[in-house]
Amino acid sequence: MNNVLITGGTGFIGRHLVTDLLADGWTVEVLTRDAAKARRVLPASVVPVESLAQASEPRAVINLAGENLAAGRWTEARKRKMRESRLSVTRDIVDFIGRCHTKPDVLISGSAVGFYGARGDDVLDESDPAGNEFQSQLCADWEAAAARARDQYGVRVCFVRTGIVLGKNEGALAQMITPFKFGLGGHFGSGRQYMPWIHVRDEVGAIRFLMRETSCQGAYNLTAPNPVTNRVFTRTLARVLHRPSFAWVPGPALKAMVGEMAHLLLTGQRAVPRALESAGYVFEYRELEAALNDLVGR
Repeated sequence: MNNVLITGGTGFIGRHLVTDLLADGWTVEVLTRDAAKARRVLPASVVPVESLAQASEPRAVINLAGENLAAGRWTEARKRKMRESRLSVTRDIVDFIGRCHTKPDVLISGSAVGFYGARGDDVLDESDPAGNEFQSQLCADWEAAAARARDQYGVRVCFVRTGIVLGKNEGALAQMITPFKFGLGGHFGSGRQYMPWIHVRDEVGAIRFLMRETSCQGAYNLTAPNPVTNRVFTRTLARVLHRPSFAWVPGPALKAMVGEMAHLLLTGQRAVPRALESAGYVFEYRELEAALNDLVGR
């Protein structure tokens, strides 16, 4: 049966992915704690399941669940929640795979370019090691939890190290765009930190590519081939919106506002999708200005 089980299916990326998979003829089940919400935000043909005991044996599993790292201050309690929201679901998914009589063909499991930590101007591909920061260890542990499906059950596993996903009225871009509309947009800190962006169409396209390409396994950076600095990103966004970009948020001010989480905004990764392009994926949006024009251009 051509069915897929998705965690995180009601989120920004998940909703776009579900729509495309349905169009491709997949039967989609979404693991969710809130079936009523899933029925509201997802197409009627999607089957929400509130426990893995209700799930069918899938041909593919896509694991995108996880608390948003940029949603607020990183208190110790919130850090624990961010870890648990990723690791516990992933462990449960792998245990579920172990119970399946017919194992899925592939597990595509979430990760992020935060895996590499703050690396300045270094060009980073999938061969580079993990950093030694909170988000780096979180991503490394998340990938290790998913790798059990490969090591114990022989399932093909892909880790998708996602960058900043750009969508229309959704995700990071929706949060960035408001001050620009009022002429108050600008860069954070030095503005020299890299922003490894990706258009949501390529995010979804890459996941679907990894699902069908049976030779693909291991880590893949889901980032556009041309990452830009925060200063270039903000100037490009301002140009596309026909707005000025004179504002500046100093690093200390940002740290005072959001605490340790400011580290995500003041550092970055110059990550490139070397493994993905080597496997044959062709990006729809390689350049930032074209991506922004598609999403918010006038």
